[in-house]
Amino acid sequence: MRGVVVSAAGWVVTLIGVVLFPLPGPGLLLIAVGLWLLATQHDWAARRVDRVRLQALHGAARGVATVPRACWSVVLSLALAASGLLWLWVPAPPGWWSASLPDWLWLPGGTWSGVGQIVSGLITLGVLGYAWVRFHGRPEELAEIQERLRALDPV
Repeated sequence: MRGVVVSAAGWVVTLIGVVLFPLPGPGLLLIAVGLWLLATQHDWAARRVDRVRLQALHGAARGVATVPRACWSVVLSLALAASGLLWLWVPAPPGWWSASLPDWLWLPGGTWSGVGQIVSGLITLGVLGYAWVRFHGRPEELAEIQERLRALDPV
């Protein structure tokens, strides 16, 4: 019974992530969580989760490989979180927007998209902190992840 419930939850979370994916916010994160739940019950999902996990670790390690990269990563993560405030503030579309695009396309998703962006930015900052502690100044860790990714995809 537990396996059925976990599989059902995995599919529901994954589908919600797919629906939310085009909007600003945690759509991709929900897809990853849904696949992780499915991976606890299905081998096909476990293979995909392992690849995605390694690719995420690789990106995180590269994002903090040097101090300038880490600074840019933090700045962009803060910009992501701050841009969520724009959705909460909901300013009127600018004149240039109204002249070329319909008003209903301005800031799609409303309040929850803003909350999602803020949460995504804060999660990204947390991941950057983790990556800094684990990977900064350790090029051998990055090389190991690259090797494991190559092993998954022999050419």
